Amino acid sequence: MALFSKLFNKIRSGSSISTADWSEIERSLIEADLGATLTTQVLEAARKAGGAAEDAVIKVLHQSLSTRDRSIRKADNRTTTILVVGVNGTGKTTTTAKLANYLKGQGSSILIAAADTFRAAATEQIQTWGTRLDIPVVSGKQNGDPASVAFDGITESTRQSVDFYCVDTAGRLHTKQGLMDELGKIRRVIEKVSPVDEVLLVIDATTGQNGIAQALTFLEAVDITGLVLTKLDGSARGGIALAIESQTHLPIKFVGTGEGIDDLAPFDAQAFIQGLIS
Repeated sequence: MALFSKLFNKIRSGSSISTADWSEIERSLIEADLGATLTTQVLEAARKAGGAAEDAVIKVLHQSLSTRDRSIRKADNRTTTILVVGVNGTGKTTTTAKLANYLKGQGSSILIAAADTFRAAATEQIQTWGTRLDIPVVSGKQNGDPASVAFDGITESTRQSVDFYCVDTAGRLHTKQGLMDELGKIRRVIEKVSPVDEVLLVIDATTGQNGIAQALTFLEAVDITGLVLTKLDGSARGGIALAIESQTHLPIKFVGTGEGIDDLAPFDAQAFIQGLIS
């Protein structure tokens, strides 16, 4: 069922909307992770517009979206570096592999750095994907310095003149300042050789409003350029996509659509909104 079906069905029926109805609609939107602020804006627009409420709501939703470019930046005449960051359990390592696979499918050459040195399974996972996808992976010792791995990777990427260098970083709690500082160190070390072009924050869409808190903290620490939402169900709890863009102004660049290596798609904001209101 579309996210705004309760609201629009009431309006289209031509009957008056009671206080209880408004409360029920408000609760359904908040439960869909639209967030209190955006929910209030949507309902205020609907109340004021009366019979034209649907157009008014659509306008609010479009205005909530980030206006930043959703494409992956591509540097001219040098390697494009992408850091993939996020908290534990969001699907960050798998997303790194999916992104590398996507870019390779666009005809680009790729190198991956397994800079999550604190979790042996992460290194093994990305190495396995690298073998399957025929994409080279640079790794280091378990519990070694992730910045050292990242430096080795950008050095090799530059030497080979690969198109994209993707760095899988260690998952971390956004409340742990030491770990956040380490991300800054990784970036500084890479930029001794070549600029970092993208920092993509992977967020599990099912975490709801906590995902926004993560984004705001990571944005302050490492200058996030875009988001990747995993486990996004556009019809059930899709409000998080709108809420997170409204509050952070960061563009969602990709959406994880399943468990397979090909299940990563560029985020089409206009189509997404249409799906929520249809």
